[in-house]
Amino acid sequence: MINFFTFDGQSSADFGVYISGGGTYNAPERDVTTYSVPGRNGDLIVDNGRFSNITVSYEAFIVRDFSKNAERLRLWLKSKHGYKRLEDSYHTDFFRMAYLSSTLDFSTGFLNWNASFTVNFVCQPQRWLKSGEFPMTLSSTGAQLFNAYMPSLPLIKVYGNGAGTLVVNQTTVTVKSINGYLMLDSETQNAYKGTENQNMNIQAAEFPVLQNGSNIIGWSGGITKIEITPRWWTI
Repeated sequence: MINFFTFDGQSSADFGVYISGGGTYNAPERDVTTYSVPGRNGDLIVDNGRFSNITVSYEAFIVRDFSKNAERLRLWLKSKHGYKRLEDSYHTDFFRMAYLSSTLDFSTGFLNWNASFTVNFVCQPQRWLKSGEFPMTLSSTGAQLFNAYMPSLPLIKVYGNGAGTLVVNQTTVTVKSINGYLMLDSETQNAYKGTENQNMNIQAAEFPVLQNGSNIIGWSGGITKIEITPRWWTI
């Protein structure tokens, strides 16, 4: 099988670029701070509750028309700003968010017909599951949702009318008034409906988190059902 990566929706194969995926299996570094205490063996560890970015490297090959494809490739990869979606044919169930800032250095073959090079993407530590991008409808309160991965920050669409209360594990979100639906985004810590900010319409000490393992989801009052986009991820 000939392998490739897809960056910001476009495949490297469109530029005659194919890859080896040996550099795609590494795990990110856990962000911790260590302190040495005189007279005490070993360091004290403070966990900062996050993972650091990780570099994902592809050994790549332009197999034909190097001059033409290299020019198009440079424009494609180097014109992007910010994090973009990165996928590859080695891990078809996952994607990352990545950017490319390093140089592209080509080692050309006979008559500059082909070339090899390395693409070093700087990636957020999460490997997002594509299955976590799709909303799941829960129509009965007290439902259980199992998370086999890292704790995730879901997008929740609450349906109903009037006031209602949503409970995810030990987290309670009180909605003062629902008019059809309301969105709760645990990642951005915002409530909204369409383009309207609804943060003043809710009361919550924190936004819901889907913990590793079983999650109990319930509601009461004017809530009739919910849709959860779980945003599953691993490392």
